[in-house]
Amino acid sequence: MIKSKLVLVVDDSPTIRKIVEITLKREGYRVNTCESAMKALASITDEPPDLVLLDVMLPVMDGYQVCKIIKSRYRNLPVIMLTSKDGFFDKMRGKIAGSTQYITKPFEPKELLAVVRKHTGS
Repeated sequence: MIKSKLVLVVDDSPTIRKIVEITLKREGYRVNTCESAMKALASITDEPPDLVLLDVMLPVMDGYQVCKIIKSRYRNLPVIMLTSKDGFFDKMRGKIAGSTQYITKPFEPKELLAVVRKHTGS
């Protein structure tokens, strides 16, 4: 039996975490969720996911900083930034930090699934 792909969802909003988790689990993905940068980094160390969905606005350490840390240790791990910040500068900061793609909130579940499928190969 093939193990389903693991997606790590990092967002300080319980609502966003739950929406993303339900959406992905319905499609057969395994999902870990974290509300902070430190918990996310610990989770990645414990069980590296196939994809990270990462909010930009997090307490203590922002998503750009978290993305840089992830990419320094796991260069090939796709990191998709999830954020309400949709300006050109914000998207460029995401690219510079190493993000694979940028999804703007609010997003449609179909859009989210298409991006997750694209970057997990499933």
